[in-house]
Amino acid sequence: MSNSLEDKVIVITGAASGFGKASAIRAAQEGARALALIDKDDLTETAKEIGSYGTETLSFSHTDVTDEKQIKIAFQAVGDAYQTIDVVYSNAGILGRVSPIEDFSENDWNKTISTNINGGFHVVQAAIPYMKENGGSIIVTASVSGVRQFSQLGFTAYSTSKAAITAFARMAAYELSQYNIRVNSINPGASETNIFNSGSFSEQLDKLTPVHEVPELAIPLGKKKNQADAIANTFAFLASDAAKRITGAQIVVDGGETLLKG
Repeated sequence: MSNSLEDKVIVITGAASGFGKASAIRAAQEGARALALIDKDDLTETAKEIGSYGTETLSFSHTDVTDEKQIKIAFQAVGDAYQTIDVVYSNAGILGRVSPIEDFSENDWNKTISTNINGGFHVVQAAIPYMKENGGSIIVTASVSGVRQFSQLGFTAYSTSKAAITAFARMAAYELSQYNIRVNSINPGASETNIFNSGSFSEQLDKLTPVHEVPELAIPLGKKKNQADAIANTFAFLASDAAKRITGAQIVVDGGETLLKG
């Protein structure tokens, strides 16, 4: 590895699994000074895996990004420990309810919106006081859904949330440029993660009929879904000084999927 993140203090939400866990391991491999891990689930396994790299670790298990107070407490603890934060990866998110629009309950809709939009807002807002002096990099996990791909029937809440958080990242990039804080989104395509474990599927989906046939895995590069390391590699680049002139970007990582399905 190149030690491209040497001495950086990094906060990652959704770090217990998937993109967040892979990115935390990559950050440790790249020489990060400290990693603050935030997740609703237990972080023991992630902390154990990064421990062998000599990176200091702060774990905030059972911390919900939708709870503004919990997130501020976590960031204050990181700030108190290190006086600065260099990189924030706002990765926590859910699939939520997959349902026809006419059958969507307000509660199900709000749960997805709250986690994927409000959660990202809380994380970015809480990070700013600890990044204003020295600048840094904020990265947000979005999706091709709602930005380039609209063929997934029933994904209205998820797609809306990912379109919104992509726009939020770009607006934040402009506003926070005065502090030399860069903000970019990673927009993955189909990926091998446990995202579907965070969703539920309406029995009414059967009544939705596609207007035309959409191939399930039309992916030009390798004809397979992303592995978590593809996102971790993108995170490591955007977090590093090699990306110091990149802000407001929407980085699509999909193996060319949306060239055919977007």
